[in-house]
Amino acid sequence: MRLAVIGVGLIGGSIGLAARERIPGVTVSGFDPGAGVLDAAGERGAIDVPASSLAEALEGAEACFVCAPVGSLPELIGKALAAADPGCVVTDAGSTKRLIAATTDDERFVGGHPVAGSESAGVQNARGDLFEGAAWYLTPGERSSGLLYERLHRLVTQLGAHPIAIDAETHDRLLATVSHLPHVLANVLVSQAARALDSAGEALPRIGPSFRDATRVAGANPGIWTDIYATNGELIAAEIDQLREQLSRVAEDLRRGERQAIDSWNQRAREDRRRLLEAELAGGPVHELRVSVPNRPGVLAGVALALGKGGVNIVDMALAPAPDNRSGAITFWITGDGAAKRARELMDELDFPVLKVP
Repeated sequence: MRLAVIGVGLIGGSIGLAARERIPGVTVSGFDPGAGVLDAAGERGAIDVPASSLAEALEGAEACFVCAPVGSLPELIGKALAAADPGCVVTDAGSTKRLIAATTDDERFVGGHPVAGSESAGVQNARGDLFEGAAWYLTPGERSSGLLYERLHRLVTQLGAHPIAIDAETHDRLLATVSHLPHVLANVLVSQAARALDSAGEALPRIGPSFRDATRVAGANPGIWTDIYATNGELIAAEIDQLREQLSRVAEDLRRGERQAIDSWNQRAREDRRRLLEAELAGGPVHELRVSVPNRPGVLAGVALALGKGGVNIVDMALAPAPDNRSGAITFWITGDGAAKRARELMDELDFPVLKVP
């Protein structure tokens, strides 16, 4: 297995480290135009082969991870697809997906987003365990190759992450809520606190963990986050509008001293957080599901997206084309309470028969 990493920073470097630690016999080639980056990546053990160009990094690669700020991804992905072999899957690690999905319908491309990282940037902060247990969103398009999607899904699993299929529009809407909005709030909160202290001429008081935790991501890497805000601005703004309405209601209850309303609001937040954490940690026994599908472009992507949207977690998958190549079987291994029942219902909706598993 030969992997190409374009952009060997925190994410790209961690992909290289994880691959070299977890995938037997892998060779990782890397390209990054930053001064000294490839030397640092080699010293960290994140890459085996430093490449002098993007095309050189892609030579013989079976998979390519493009890791760069969102604004530069469409151009880099286009160059990667132009240089990649016909059987090479190309993916990215961008935090927004709609812009990228709109720029290519190449069957070798499958969008990706590992939900992992830190406030620190650069290959010097890369870690081989960065993706351990993390969600890794995959956003296949209608024309994405089923065989290449399967390869990427398996690679992501080998890196330690949990791949989740989702469409680009839903991805950006959800991330606007659970990732982008918290960054906006952290920025606003630290600026508000700084203005309050400046106007009062006070020094920063001793603060508890609440302020530190809530503002940990404030001012996160501008080279990355400016692009995220710009490319997902409409959906982030919609979340801000909804938040403003909720804050206005809370402010009104506080002004009126509505103790019952305030207590109910706090209790609901506690319950909502519990449910969200339980959903994130949910596991359960593994079930095997085998589905008969026609052999046409986009079938695997459609099935994976349907299962992902229905809350069915795919642990692994395998493809088995029929001898006549007109149809085939996809075997999924899935987890979660009621997963098998829910998966069968979703396949019935798609009119794909579920085969009996021996």
